[in-house]
Amino acid sequence: MRIKIISSYKKLLEMAKDPIILESVFNLVHWDMETMMPPRGIELRSQQLALIKQVEHKIRTNPEIGKLLDKLLKHPDYDDLNQIQKRNVFLIKKEYDEQVMLPEELVKETARQEAITVDVWKKAKAAKDYSIYEPELGKLFELKKKAAEILMDVKKTSTPYDALIDIFEPKMPAKTITKIFNGLKDGLITLIEKCRNSSKQPDVSVLKRKVPIQFQSQVSNAIAKFVDYDTESEKAGGRIDETEHPFTTGYFDDVRITTHYHKDNFTSALFSTLHEAGHAIYGQNINHKFMYQPVGEGCSYGFHESQSRFVENILGRSRDFWVYFFPVLKQLTGNVFSDVDLDTFIKAINNVKPSKIRIEADEVTYSLHVIIRFNIEQDLFAGKVSVAELPEVWNQSYKEYLGVDIEHDSEGVMQDTHWASGYFGYFPSYAVGNIYSGQIVNEMEKELPGWRTKISKGNFKEIKQWMIKNVQVHGKLYDPSELIKKIAGKEINFEPFLNYLNQKYSELYDF
Repeated sequence: MRIKIISSYKKLLEMAKDPIILESVFNLVHWDMETMMPPRGIELRSQQLALIKQVEHKIRTNPEIGKLLDKLLKHPDYDDLNQIQKRNVFLIKKEYDEQVMLPEELVKETARQEAITVDVWKKAKAAKDYSIYEPELGKLFELKKKAAEILMDVKKTSTPYDALIDIFEPKMPAKTITKIFNGLKDGLITLIEKCRNSSKQPDVSVLKRKVPIQFQSQVSNAIAKFVDYDTESEKAGGRIDETEHPFTTGYFDDVRITTHYHKDNFTSALFSTLHEAGHAIYGQNINHKFMYQPVGEGCSYGFHESQSRFVENILGRSRDFWVYFFPVLKQLTGNVFSDVDLDTFIKAINNVKPSKIRIEADEVTYSLHVIIRFNIEQDLFAGKVSVAELPEVWNQSYKEYLGVDIEHDSEGVMQDTHWASGYFGYFPSYAVGNIYSGQIVNEMEKELPGWRTKISKGNFKEIKQWMIKNVQVHGKLYDPSELIKKIAGKEINFEPFLNYLNQKYSELYDF
């Protein structure tokens, strides 16, 4: 009997392989759309992406999968399957049950509309004109809302928005996130006020120096090398390209990152490269035996963000990193920073100041940007806000939370690609990732108490190996609530992240 259930399991796993490969093809075609595709290609590309999704949906909803799942789950030897096998069965069933509920035409049309909306978003952003973008965003929102309303039944969520959040952060409804974010927000506002009232404000003029693009590209390559993200060797599994909005995409042996270079804002590319490299490292270091299996993905988007935010901020904005990397930066940028000392630079890149752009926000104010988006998304799917009203609500929120005035929608509601890409429900993952990173580093420091000294000497390998062993290698073997307990011994808790920020910034701002 044991042989029969293993045979059925292997057949199920084989049927799950093709859509996983198709998803990687979809991501590669999407990457090309963002990096290499000529402008006239958008209509054809939208059809290509739609067809891939349609075919993938057909495969995922094959009735044979349903029959195999039923056979396996009712088999008397089901409990003989190991943890990985049972998890794969669970994930395949979850995906099957959800996809079966979604009409094929809805899946196809959503993929097509996402490609069109992203293209229009780029044009509208360049023109600083939301009216160009609004109609296509409205169409995409209606498609996503329809899917969410369908999925809330099968996912057993209380709202359509919770069904979308579950795609990115399983089993973490908006009610739970709201409670966590309220506590985080209060702590952040207190810390921001302390930084604002400090008499020791950093000199940020150094950040306005112009750095030629070719120099910035060399710095990005050096950052990739430091964190062991291979883009250069004969066995390289990564590459760095330029896009309007940085992102990471890929699967195991081919994980690509993008950045965006600004001649008069060199830190934008610097920190986006660190951030995306953090994502890439995670994607490449899931247990390789999990390849082509449902468990061969990141645990959740929140956990993915915990890894990228760790590399970008806890590592990338630390004194220890810059003790080693500042001489490298100076060498790669000619004489741009020849007269700048280490302390001035470190204080400048850690300047706490409410700003308009999320991806360029400091690590103290950053989560407020996310909370704003989370609140707006909740209201949007609850029918309290319309797509037409998004700019007004956005601008009011930024004034209330961060005290900044939005001058035009390209620095406001159109700054992110997420909604244009259909990623409603993603934004909470960024702040959840910050919180996870605080808990993860708290545990890492117990096992690697000298990790900061190692960083200052250019050694990232031990830290990376700890992250692989404790976070990355597990893939999707656990739900996020289970994995954070396995790592930190507790449920999600924002206190370690707040403690990290308070300790770091009390030293920088002397309070």
